[in-house]
Amino acid sequence: MISDRELWACAIQVICAHGNGVEAFIIARLTELANVHDLAGVKTWKAIAARVEQLRDMRGLDKARQ
Repeated sequence: MISDRELWACAIQVICAHGNGVEAFIIARLTELANVHDLAGVKTWKAIAARVEQLRDMRGLDKARQ
């Protein structure tokens, strides 16, 4: 498993690269990895997905305060 810092960096990069389509990209990636039985890859991408969700939630809170 990659470090927590690397997971956060990946989450930020995925959001920047895929914007509003980030969920679809993550689902596709998880499906691909599951289809080839890459359990370590699935675990990593689930961790990235959790961080993506946290970042998106934080952005929503910032918008609500404005």
